[in-house]
Amino acid sequence: MADQQPNGESSMTASSHTVDISRVSDGLQQALTDHVAIEEPLEVRLGFSTPEGRAIRSISITMRTPGHDDELAAGFLYSESIIQQASDIASIDACGSPAPDTGHHNVIRVELSPTVNVDLGRLQRHFYTTSSCGVCGKASLDALRAVGAEAMNADGPVFAENVLTKVPGRLRATQDTFDKTGGLHAAAVFDTDGNLITTMEDIGRHNAVDKVVGFLLRNGRLPGSDCGLMVSGRASFELMQKAAVAGIPLLAAVSAPSSLAVRVAKEFNMTLIGFLRGNTFNIYSGAERVIR
Repeated sequence: MADQQPNGESSMTASSHTVDISRVSDGLQQALTDHVAIEEPLEVRLGFSTPEGRAIRSISITMRTPGHDDELAAGFLYSESIIQQASDIASIDACGSPAPDTGHHNVIRVELSPTVNVDLGRLQRHFYTTSSCGVCGKASLDALRAVGAEAMNADGPVFAENVLTKVPGRLRATQDTFDKTGGLHAAAVFDTDGNLITTMEDIGRHNAVDKVVGFLLRNGRLPGSDCGLMVSGRASFELMQKAAVAGIPLLAAVSAPSSLAVRVAKEFNMTLIGFLRGNTFNIYSGAERVIR
Protein backbone atom coordinates (compact mmCIF):
# COMPACT_ATOMS: atom_id res chain seq x y z
CA MET A 1 0.00 0.00 0.00
CA ALA A 2 1.26 3.47 -0.80
CA ASP A 3 2.48 5.65 2.06
CA GLN A 4 0.20 8.56 2.93
CA GLN A 5 1.90 11.92 2.51
CA PRO A 6 0.95 15.42 3.77
CA ASN A 7 -0.59 18.17 1.66
CA GLY A 8 -2.56 15.82 -0.53
CA GLU A 9 0.41 13.64 -1.47
CA SER A 10 -0.90 10.09 -1.48
CA SER A 11 1.97 7.85 -2.55
CA MET A 12 5.67 7.81 -3.37
CA THR A 13 8.02 6.00 -5.72
CA ALA A 14 11.79 6.25 -5.90
CA SER A 15 11.76 9.51 -7.84
CA SER A 16 8.20 10.82 -7.98
CA HIS A 17 5.15 11.49 -5.80
CA THR A 18 1.51 11.26 -6.77
CA VAL A 19 -0.48 14.29 -5.67
CA ASP A 20 -4.11 15.27 -5.74
CA ILE A 21 -4.82 18.07 -8.21
CA SER A 22 -7.68 19.93 -9.84
CA ARG A 23 -7.38 20.11 -13.61
CA VAL A 24 -9.09 23.02 -15.34
CA SER A 25 -9.99 22.66 -19.01
CA ASP A 26 -12.48 24.79 -20.95
CA GLY A 27 -13.79 26.24 -17.71
CA LEU A 28 -14.45 22.84 -16.11
CA GLN A 29 -12.63 21.47 -13.05
CA GLN A 30 -11.88 17.79 -12.54
CA ALA A 31 -10.31 16.09 -9.50
CA LEU A 32 -7.36 13.94 -10.60
CA THR A 33 -4.00 12.65 -9.41
CA ASP A 34 -0.71 13.62 -10.99
CA HIS A 35 2.96 12.69 -10.60
CA VAL A 36 5.56 15.26 -9.57
CA ALA A 37 9.31 14.78 -9.50
CA ILE A 38 10.87 14.56 -6.05
CA GLU A 39 13.25 17.37 -5.12
CA GLU A 40 15.20 16.94 -1.87
CA PRO A 41 18.56 18.15 -0.57
CA LEU A 42 21.59 15.90 -0.54
CA GLU A 43 24.49 16.84 1.70
CA VAL A 44 27.86 15.33 0.77
CA ARG A 45 30.26 14.89 3.67
CA LEU A 46 33.89 14.05 3.02
CA GLY A 47 36.14 12.03 5.32
CA PHE A 48 39.88 12.37 4.69
CA SER A 49 43.28 12.25 6.37
CA THR A 50 45.10 15.30 7.74
CA PRO A 51 48.37 15.56 9.69
CA GLU A 52 46.22 15.76 12.83
CA GLY A 53 44.18 12.66 11.94
CA ARG A 54 40.93 11.98 10.10
CA ALA A 55 38.65 14.94 9.41
CA ILE A 56 35.08 15.27 8.19
CA ARG A 57 33.82 18.23 6.17
CA SER A 58 30.47 19.03 4.61
CA ILE A 59 31.42 20.08 1.08
CA SER A 60 28.20 20.23 -0.93
CA ILE A 61 24.46 20.63 -0.59
CA THR A 62 22.55 20.08 -3.80
CA MET A 63 18.87 19.81 -4.58
CA ARG A 64 18.47 16.51 -6.37
CA THR A 65 16.08 13.72 -7.27
CA PRO A 66 16.86 10.73 -4.99
CA GLY A 67 18.41 7.74 -6.72
CA HIS A 68 21.99 6.92 -7.71
CA ASP A 69 23.24 9.11 -4.86
CA ASP A 70 26.53 7.17 -4.73
CA GLU A 71 27.20 7.99 -8.38
CA LEU A 72 26.15 11.60 -7.82
CA ALA A 73 28.63 12.02 -4.97
CA ALA A 74 31.45 10.27 -6.83
CA GLY A 75 30.82 12.23 -10.01
CA PHE A 76 30.70 15.52 -8.14
CA LEU A 77 34.04 14.82 -6.42
CA TYR A 78 35.63 13.87 -9.74
CA SER A 79 34.16 16.81 -11.66
CA GLU A 80 35.51 19.18 -9.00
CA SER A 81 38.92 17.42 -9.13
CA ILE A 82 38.82 16.57 -5.43
CA ILE A 83 39.55 12.99 -6.47
CA GLN A 84 41.48 11.74 -9.50
CA GLN A 85 40.52 8.06 -9.72
CA ALA A 86 38.03 5.53 -8.38
CA SER A 87 40.53 4.07 -5.93
CA ASP A 88 40.65 7.44 -4.13
CA ILE A 89 37.27 6.50 -2.64
CA ALA A 90 37.38 4.01 0.24
CA SER A 91 33.63 3.92 0.87
CA ILE A 92 30.36 5.72 0.19
CA ASP A 93 27.54 5.32 2.71
CA ALA A 94 24.26 6.99 3.57
CA CYS A 95 24.31 8.37 7.07
CA GLY A 96 21.87 9.89 9.52
CA SER A 97 18.20 9.09 9.82
CA PRO A 98 15.91 8.95 6.79
CA ALA A 99 13.76 12.00 6.17
CA PRO A 100 10.52 11.38 8.12
CA ASP A 101 8.20 12.46 5.31
CA THR A 102 9.82 10.55 2.43
CA GLY A 103 12.13 7.90 3.88
CA HIS A 104 15.13 9.04 1.82
CA HIS A 105 18.60 9.41 3.27
CA ASN A 106 19.62 12.96 2.46
CA VAL A 107 23.16 12.84 3.84
CA ILE A 108 25.91 10.79 2.25
CA ARG A 109 29.44 10.31 3.56
CA VAL A 110 32.38 9.62 1.28
CA GLU A 111 35.50 8.30 2.96
CA LEU A 112 38.68 8.86 0.97
CA SER A 113 41.67 6.55 1.04
CA PRO A 114 44.34 7.55 3.59
CA THR A 115 46.85 8.38 0.83
CA VAL A 116 44.63 11.01 -0.84
CA ASN A 117 45.78 14.59 -0.29
CA VAL A 118 42.84 16.99 0.02
CA ASP A 119 43.10 20.71 -0.70
CA LEU A 120 41.52 22.20 2.40
CA GLY A 121 41.31 25.61 0.73
CA ARG A 122 38.97 24.18 -1.89
CA LEU A 123 36.80 22.56 0.77
CA GLN A 124 36.56 25.76 2.81
CA ARG A 125 34.67 27.39 -0.04
CA HIS A 126 31.82 25.02 0.85
CA PHE A 127 30.29 24.39 -2.58
CA TYR A 128 26.57 25.04 -2.70
CA THR A 129 24.48 23.92 -5.66
CA THR A 130 20.86 24.07 -6.70
CA SER A 131 18.90 22.62 -9.58
CA SER A 132 19.19 25.95 -11.41
CA CYS A 133 22.52 27.61 -10.66
CA GLY A 134 24.99 24.72 -10.58
CA VAL A 135 28.33 24.81 -8.85
CA CYS A 136 29.29 28.32 -7.79
CA GLY A 137 32.81 29.71 -8.25
CA LYS A 138 33.49 28.17 -11.68
CA ALA A 139 32.78 31.11 -13.96
CA SER A 140 36.11 31.24 -15.79
CA LEU A 141 38.21 29.19 -18.15
CA ASP A 142 41.18 29.72 -15.88
CA ALA A 143 39.38 27.85 -13.12
CA LEU A 144 38.77 24.96 -15.50
CA ARG A 145 42.44 24.82 -16.49
CA ALA A 146 43.42 24.97 -12.83
CA VAL A 147 41.68 21.67 -12.10
CA GLY A 148 43.69 19.91 -14.78
CA ALA A 149 41.35 19.88 -17.79
CA GLU A 150 43.31 19.52 -21.05
CA ALA A 151 42.52 20.02 -24.72
CA MET A 152 41.07 16.93 -26.39
CA ASN A 153 43.08 14.86 -28.82
CA ALA A 154 42.23 15.76 -32.40
CA ASP A 155 42.66 12.12 -33.39
CA GLY A 156 39.78 11.03 -31.17
CA PRO A 157 36.49 9.37 -32.16
CA VAL A 158 34.15 10.48 -34.94
CA PHE A 159 30.37 10.31 -34.91
CA ALA A 160 28.15 9.87 -37.96
CA GLU A 161 25.33 12.36 -38.47
CA ASN A 162 22.71 9.61 -38.65
CA VAL A 163 24.02 8.17 -35.37
CA LEU A 164 23.80 11.47 -33.54
CA THR A 165 20.22 12.11 -34.66
CA LYS A 166 19.11 8.79 -33.14
CA VAL A 167 20.52 9.47 -29.68
CA PRO A 168 17.83 11.91 -28.40
CA GLY A 169 15.09 9.40 -29.14
CA ARG A 170 16.97 6.61 -27.42
CA LEU A 171 17.56 8.81 -24.39
CA ARG A 172 13.91 9.88 -24.32
CA ALA A 173 12.82 6.23 -24.36
CA THR A 174 14.69 5.63 -21.09
CA GLN A 175 13.13 8.55 -19.19
CA ASP A 176 10.57 6.68 -17.12
CA THR A 177 10.18 9.38 -14.48
CA PHE A 178 9.94 12.13 -17.10
CA ASP A 179 7.05 10.22 -18.67
CA LYS A 180 5.23 10.44 -15.34
CA THR A 181 6.17 13.96 -14.29
CA GLY A 182 7.48 15.95 -17.26
CA GLY A 183 9.83 17.53 -14.74
CA LEU A 184 13.25 15.89 -14.95
CA HIS A 185 16.40 16.40 -16.96
CA ALA A 186 18.39 13.51 -18.34
CA ALA A 187 21.95 12.77 -19.40
CA ALA A 188 23.43 9.83 -21.27
CA VAL A 189 26.83 8.65 -22.41
CA PHE A 190 26.88 6.92 -25.78
CA ASP A 191 29.45 5.24 -28.02
CA THR A 192 30.25 5.96 -31.67
CA ASP A 193 27.49 3.56 -32.76
CA GLY A 194 24.92 5.49 -30.75
CA ASN A 195 24.53 2.79 -28.09
CA LEU A 196 23.69 4.23 -24.68
CA ILE A 197 26.26 3.22 -22.05
CA THR A 198 24.26 4.69 -19.17
CA THR A 199 21.43 7.18 -18.66
CA MET A 200 20.50 9.17 -15.56
CA GLU A 201 17.59 11.44 -14.62
CA ASP A 202 17.55 14.27 -12.10
CA ILE A 203 15.75 17.52 -11.42
CA GLY A 204 19.11 19.27 -11.99
CA ARG A 205 21.00 19.04 -15.27
CA HIS A 206 24.34 19.16 -13.47
CA ASN A 207 23.28 16.36 -11.13
CA ALA A 208 22.27 14.11 -14.02
CA VAL A 209 25.71 14.63 -15.57
CA ASP A 210 27.46 14.03 -12.23
CA LYS A 211 25.57 10.74 -11.91
CA VAL A 212 26.75 9.73 -15.39
CA VAL A 213 30.35 10.71 -14.60
CA GLY A 214 30.15 8.85 -11.30
CA PHE A 215 28.95 5.73 -13.10
CA LEU A 216 31.84 5.91 -15.56
CA LEU A 217 34.32 6.49 -12.72
CA ARG A 218 33.11 3.54 -10.66
CA ASN A 219 33.13 1.26 -13.70
CA GLY A 220 36.65 2.12 -14.83
CA ARG A 221 35.58 4.02 -17.95
CA LEU A 222 37.24 7.38 -17.38
CA PRO A 223 38.51 9.29 -19.20
CA GLY A 224 35.57 8.94 -21.56
CA SER A 225 37.67 9.70 -24.62
CA ASP A 226 35.70 7.33 -26.87
CA CYS A 227 32.24 8.59 -25.85
CA GLY A 228 29.77 11.37 -26.39
CA LEU A 229 27.55 13.02 -23.78
CA MET A 230 23.89 13.81 -24.51
CA VAL A 231 21.91 16.18 -22.27
CA SER A 232 18.34 17.37 -22.21
CA GLY A 233 17.84 21.11 -22.16
CA ARG A 234 20.59 23.59 -22.88
CA ALA A 235 24.38 23.28 -22.85
CA SER A 236 25.86 25.50 -20.14
CA PHE A 237 29.38 26.18 -18.91
CA GLU A 238 28.99 23.81 -15.95
CA LEU A 239 28.05 20.90 -18.21
CA MET A 240 30.96 21.59 -20.54
CA GLN A 241 33.22 21.77 -17.48
CA LYS A 242 32.11 18.33 -16.32
CA ALA A 243 32.53 16.84 -19.80
CA ALA A 244 36.00 18.38 -20.13
CA VAL A 245 37.20 17.08 -16.75
CA ALA A 246 35.80 13.63 -17.61
CA GLY A 247 37.67 13.67 -20.94
CA ILE A 248 34.50 13.35 -23.03
CA PRO A 249 35.18 15.03 -26.39
CA LEU A 250 31.60 15.62 -27.57
CA LEU A 251 28.59 17.16 -25.86
CA ALA A 252 25.21 17.27 -27.58
CA ALA A 253 22.19 19.14 -26.25
CA VAL A 254 18.55 19.26 -27.21
CA SER A 255 18.50 23.03 -26.77
CA ALA A 256 20.87 25.98 -27.11
CA PRO A 257 24.41 26.42 -25.80
CA SER A 258 25.57 29.45 -23.86
CA SER A 259 28.36 31.72 -25.08
CA LEU A 260 30.73 30.41 -22.40
CA ALA A 261 29.91 26.82 -23.31
CA VAL A 262 31.01 27.60 -26.87
CA ARG A 263 34.23 29.20 -25.57
CA VAL A 264 35.01 26.11 -23.48
CA ALA A 265 34.41 23.86 -26.48
CA LYS A 266 36.76 25.86 -28.66
CA GLU A 267 39.45 26.28 -25.97
CA PHE A 268 39.53 22.57 -25.17
CA ASN A 269 39.06 21.26 -28.72
CA MET A 270 35.69 19.73 -27.93
CA THR A 271 32.72 19.14 -30.20
CA LEU A 272 29.60 21.03 -29.12
CA ILE A 273 26.25 20.31 -30.74
CA GLY A 274 23.05 22.20 -30.01
CA PHE A 275 19.40 21.97 -31.05
CA LEU A 276 19.75 18.24 -31.73
CA ARG A 277 16.18 17.50 -32.69
CA GLY A 278 14.84 15.24 -35.40
CA ASN A 279 17.31 15.21 -38.28
CA THR A 280 18.81 18.64 -37.65
CA PHE A 281 21.44 20.08 -35.33
CA ASN A 282 23.95 22.91 -35.10
CA ILE A 283 27.69 22.34 -34.67
CA TYR A 284 29.27 25.15 -32.65
CA SER A 285 32.75 23.65 -32.35
CA GLY A 286 34.69 20.57 -33.40
CA ALA A 287 32.93 19.81 -36.69
CA GLU A 288 35.75 17.43 -37.64
CA ARG A 289 34.34 14.78 -35.29
CA VAL A 290 31.02 14.70 -37.17
CA ILE A 291 30.96 12.75 -40.44
CA ARG A 292 28.27 12.10 -43.00
